[in-house]
Amino acid sequence: MPDRISLHHLEYSQSFRVLWMLEELNLDYDLVVHDRDSKTMAASNEYKALSPLGTAPVITQGDLVMAESSAIMDYVLDQTPNHSLTPEPGSPHRARYLFWWHATQGSMMPLQLMATVLTISQKQLPFFLKPFVKLYVTALTNLFIQPRLDRILALAESDLGEAPWFGGDRLSAADFLIAFNMIVGAERGMIDTQRYPRCMEWVQRMKALPSFASATAKDGRASMALNY
Repeated sequence: MPDRISLHHLEYSQSFRVLWMLEELNLDYDLVVHDRDSKTMAASNEYKALSPLGTAPVITQGDLVMAESSAIMDYVLDQTPNHSLTPEPGSPHRARYLFWWHATQGSMMPLQLMATVLTISQKQLPFFLKPFVKLYVTALTNLFIQPRLDRILALAESDLGEAPWFGGDRLSAADFLIAFNMIVGAERGMIDTQRYPRCMEWVQRMKALPSFASATAKDGRASMALNY
């Protein structure tokens, strides 16, 4: 038998999506929870040394060490026969699933990460620099980040009007991948009921899954992302 997968779960990080999918699949795995540094809130040096990229999430299995959310989730699904989290080739939902699987990390996450870094950076600047940097950040947000994010969310809103999940008519791995983006986006005011009601309804459907409750219990945190 192959070695059990170990998820090295960093608190307040994207590794929550891997933890959540493992719970949905009801797999046997080992969970190793890593805390962030209490002052800097960065990952520990031990965690960074474990990860090939120095980032979360990370899984190990025997001699294998793997990073990157989507790569890990694909790997787990490859080892899970008879799962229902990916539409089969030829399915009418396959193209939609593949689009959201790749758009989540390729298009949406970089914009959200950029917005987060800019917000955190502003708060750590000396007070006399903040007014000038705020002008730059506001212009960058209004001209580049928000319009692109709005286009992605508008497409999500449209797609969720045609079928209830990002993979089509049933829950898929794409839903677990994009869940971090959508739920954290809702918590930070990037997504709201007024402009994106179907997106917010989807968030509630995801949070109603029993696997969300079990993953949250194992995570032990009120939120899957840092508050800043």
